[in-house]
Amino acid sequence: MNILFIGDIYASPGRNMVARHLPDLIMLHQVDLVIANAENSAGGFGITAAIARDLFQMGIAVLTTGNHVWDKREVMDLLANEPRILRPANYPDGVPGAGLYIATARDGSQAAVMNLQGRTFMQPIDCPFRKADALLDSIPRDVRIRFVDFHAEVTSEKTAMGWYLNGRVTAVVGTHTHVPTADTRILSGGTAYQTDAGMTGAYESVIGADKEAVLRRFLLGLPVRFENATGNVELHGVLVDADPATGKARRIERIALADPS
Repeated sequence: MNILFIGDIYASPGRNMVARHLPDLIMLHQVDLVIANAENSAGGFGITAAIARDLFQMGIAVLTTGNHVWDKREVMDLLANEPRILRPANYPDGVPGAGLYIATARDGSQAAVMNLQGRTFMQPIDCPFRKADALLDSIPRDVRIRFVDFHAEVTSEKTAMGWYLNGRVTAVVGTHTHVPTADTRILSGGTAYQTDAGMTGAYESVIGADKEAVLRRFLLGLPVRFENATGNVELHGVLVDADPATGKARRIERIALADPS
């Protein structure tokens, strides 16, 4: 079973990049299931129903998110009515939506997709490690494929989650920093891991935003309206080959595509 995970889709440059390249990626790698983080898909801040619909139509089966999921007011109803859009599962009880969805892949296999959020330098929400345990306990035992998007700030917390879930899930892939890491590997228990999948968007930027505006903020310390960058658009993610019978990962590789600037 081949799973393609696309890193944080940032605004229209990221969405257009997915639209241009996803069909070829699915065909080339015989992808059975596509997952993507879409918390920045609406102008860099949040997600809308229209954008989610477009992303699903492109071939993405499940959309994960993170702390920016709340940036658009309509997301409350969207999360309540669209189970294929996840928010981090470790937000407190009573928050709309869910952090777990069991998808059916193109090969007929079922896959549990989980979304968790870190706490270091982020909102002090519930413990992602204990929430991961609870999610795993709730998944039917015959659903062996279990994919985790861990949306967190620091590499140490992401690495800790990888080791915590080693041997219990198929893959742990980090999001949030928009910078792809080079530690792609299979952990000792058969869990595929990468600290951050990177961003799908404009890389002539500061994590997706116009670099000149961000520089003014750093230099002057004044509020600045961020605009989306458009130069050097790239698609980043990971491809995981998993055994549906055992849930173990057999292979993981980085995916990186660039369009001419």
